[in-house]
Amino acid sequence: MSKVINLNKVRKARDKADKRAAADRNALLHGRSKADKALDKNTVEKAERDLDGHRRDE
Repeated sequence: MSKVINLNKVRKARDKADKRAAADRNALLHGRSKADKALDKNTVEKAERDLDGHRRDE
């Protein structure tokens, strides 16, 4: 015989897991200090400057 399950509990557990996954993604994207963000920005800008410095004029 099959086991009876409460669909409300299943739905709520699924929604809770989805919200937790979204929160983890947002924490990775936005949960960094200002210094970390500035370091990443400076690294990208330096890479772009270096790349532009190697361009040939035509």
